[in-house]
Amino acid sequence: MTTETLENVEGRDIGSGVSIIRERTDVDGSGPRLHQHPYRETFVIIHGRARFTIGDSEREGGAGDVLVVPAATPHKFAVIGPEVYEAVHIHESDHFITEWLE
Repeated sequence: MTTETLENVEGRDIGSGVSIIRERTDVDGSGPRLHQHPYRETFVIIHGRARFTIGDSEREGGAGDVLVVPAATPHKFAVIGPEVYEAVHIHESDHFITEWLE
C-alpha cells in the first residue's frame, strides 16, 4: 500500500491565484487530520472514495464528485479502501495556509 502526493503546486510559483495538491493513495483510513484554511478548498475526486468531515457534517465522496469546503471551516477526510483514492485539491490562494486543529 502506498500514499503519494503526485504534485503540490503553489500558484505564486506559476503566476496563478490558486494552489493545487494532486493526491493518490490506497491506504485505507489515510488522510489529513482536522484543519482549516482562510479560503475555500475544492476537492475533485477522480477515483475511489473518502469520508469527509466538513464542519458539523459528514459525507462520502466518490469518483466524479466535487466537494467545496467554505473558508474557515474545519475539515478532514479519510480514504475508504481498498480502492485507490485519487483527487485534485484546489486551494483558492496563491500559497498554502493551513491551521491544524488536531
